[in-house]
Amino acid sequence: MNLKEQRVLFELNRTIYETARLTFHGVDGFDVYNTSTPFQWCGQIYLFGRVERRSEWARSWVRLFSNTGSDDWTVVPNSMIYQLEDPYVSQIGGLLVMGGSHVRYKAGKVDTYYGYFYRGTDLHDLVYFTTGPNYMKDIRLVELEDGRIGVFSRPRNQRILEQYGSESQIGFTVINTLDELTADVIENAPYIPGLFGTGEWGGCNQAYLLEDGSLGVIGHHSYYAPNAQGVEQQVYLNVAFVLDRRHHALTDFKIIGTRPCYPASPAKKPFLTDCAFTSGIVMRPDDKVDLYSGLSDTAEGRIVINYPFAGHGRIVSRSVSLPAT
Repeated sequence: MNLKEQRVLFELNRTIYETARLTFHGVDGFDVYNTSTPFQWCGQIYLFGRVERRSEWARSWVRLFSNTGSDDWTVVPNSMIYQLEDPYVSQIGGLLVMGGSHVRYKAGKVDTYYGYFYRGTDLHDLVYFTTGPNYMKDIRLVELEDGRIGVFSRPRNQRILEQYGSESQIGFTVINTLDELTADVIENAPYIPGLFGTGEWGGCNQAYLLEDGSLGVIGHHSYYAPNAQGVEQQVYLNVAFVLDRRHHALTDFKIIGTRPCYPASPAKKPFLTDCAFTSGIVMRPDDKVDLYSGLSDTAEGRIVINYPFAGHGRIVSRSVSLPAT
């Protein structure tokens, strides 16, 4: 069954318990989307959000927001502003690690992009420490049970298209410390086989250590398809899968959300109408999860779904976002 057929089956049988659109304060005139998952730090709940004017493209900033109500977030005054896109967070060895994509321009046009990484214990003064490979987004980290660090890569280039038929791959490797996180290490992470079909692409958006020692991945999976009006769409789906680290193998791949699962919001571009760019999940007291996702590059949404890693134990990674207590 290909991805489009899996999407049809998911839409027929989906179980969504709650749906909401996040509200952001303090950034009038800007959209906030493709956020990190909410996380707890020093007793408060935060997230990092991509902030951009509706009329602009690839001119984003990342800002820090604090939780000020149910699905309600307010920019933290005087917090650092990062010239990045699509932020994410992990907690590694007692440090908060924040990453995002930095776009480089040349002669007024997008030339390339990189993953930038910051770390620290002071949320308002994170320190840059490394850069990922050229033309690579969606690099993600997860702390393992022995203190080492799992690294997910996402190369997307013409060579991969010619060799595999898909536009991207996802790689995985392990490093001992954050100081070993280099562009070469990320670039050479061995690919996880069987993830993408012809013309598809995607990446890891958040990774979680599970009780059985495997890694649960919340990601996005994408393909091109025309809508009812014949406009070619970049379709982005929320997906989950489990990485069997011992065999470097994919298991339990499933779609967990699509754009129609979330509240309506406008699309930044016509080809992004069917785009749900995954942020990640947060465990709930009822053992379900809040799934967060960017919506059509203009908004951020949340839905409540069943725990996607059933059969592999609970999340034990310190990289997981924590709900308020």
